[in-house]
Amino acid sequence: MPRDYLKKATLTSTTNASDVTQIVQGILNDIEAGGDAAALEYAAKFDKYEGSIILSEAEVAAAAALVPDRLKADIQFAHQNVKKFAEAQKATLKDIEVEVIPGLIAGQKSIPVNSAGCYIPGGRYSHIASAIMTVTTAKVAGCNHIVACSPPRPGVGIAPAIIYAAHVCGADTIMAMGGVQGVAAMTFGLFGLPKANILVGPGNQFVAEAKRILFGRVGIDMIAGPTDSLILADSTADAEIVAADLVGQAEHGYNSPVWLVTDDRPLAEAVMARVPELIEDLPEVNRDNARAAWRDYAEVILCDSREDMAATSDEYAPEHLTVQADDLDWWLKRLTCYGSLFLGEETTVAFGDKASGTNHVLPTSGAASYTGGLSVHKYMKIVTWQRATRDGAKPIAEATARISRLEGMEGHARTADIRLHKYFPDEQFDLSADA
Repeated sequence: MPRDYLKKATLTSTTNASDVTQIVQGILNDIEAGGDAAALEYAAKFDKYEGSIILSEAEVAAAAALVPDRLKADIQFAHQNVKKFAEAQKATLKDIEVEVIPGLIAGQKSIPVNSAGCYIPGGRYSHIASAIMTVTTAKVAGCNHIVACSPPRPGVGIAPAIIYAAHVCGADTIMAMGGVQGVAAMTFGLFGLPKANILVGPGNQFVAEAKRILFGRVGIDMIAGPTDSLILADSTADAEIVAADLVGQAEHGYNSPVWLVTDDRPLAEAVMARVPELIEDLPEVNRDNARAAWRDYAEVILCDSREDMAATSDEYAPEHLTVQADDLDWWLKRLTCYGSLFLGEETTVAFGDKASGTNHVLPTSGAASYTGGLSVHKYMKIVTWQRATRDGAKPIAEATARISRLEGMEGHARTADIRLHKYFPDEQFDLSADA
């Protein structure tokens, strides 16, 4: 049967999206032209902060002293988990070499970028976990310089727990600057910093647009939209847990889609009845976001089989994908499009968001159909090399010359010709395009 939308979204992530490109481009242009002074002007305007931009060791230590011991232990626990997983990821990257034909050896090397800029949101929520996720992976990758950049609060500065987390995870510099001006400062190498080779980390629409505009001059992890989450659940699922997980992700933002895909109508109806009650029980600062996200962006889809459920999920390509259903191994093998997968009710998206070890910087808005999330691999350049003996170069040069002439690229052909004539002066070669 066709999919039955028991709840259909009335809005999408692109509905009423503000055109921020012109604003962001103007700020970037001003800061590139005006340097440190222009960045400070925008910091005063948007951050409403006039304290230290680059934190000193004493300021970092003072912030650490304000963090409770229990929270320090939790940050260290999460850091160790993320570090362990990142180290295992890095171990999958191997330098290789292969003799393609006798006398011609080609190889691959993995080289970390020199400088990474890690943006850590600090507005409505202090994203301690984003400091852990971005800085730790850059450190494990082997970047020579890591900047942790986070928006300061007026008259206060960066939240002490963010400072502590960035420091523990290996940031070389901690910069108190938010928004486009923070991204620009890292990109253009302001305040004595090395120019960033890659920008990573989540942010608001202005941060995301700045990264999009700057992509090409620098690398970026991805162009991120509103966070989204999908739950696949069958009749074995606990409706209370499913509802709580949907609400937990809806609180991210007013436009954060959450989706339930199921083949069990009673479960769907129970969840739909329970979610609004759980939302109303949230603190007010969380409630407004979750209420709007559920009202305008959430969907509940009833399918007739688990195969149809899986196909629906792959079409949505969610950032976060949770399976609360029987036969988890089947789902792990079948599902193909997601940022991060959470199998069984014993794990949940919040675990990955905060402390379990996998990274929470993930593809949104369907981008999981073609890319994964942040990992050590994002900071690594996979480069190739080759070398050859003269005998090994001979057949390569002959083929190169003929292919180049067929393409009309005579200069390319002659770089092959000259080697053949030098290395094998007594031989005749037919290097014409029609040979």
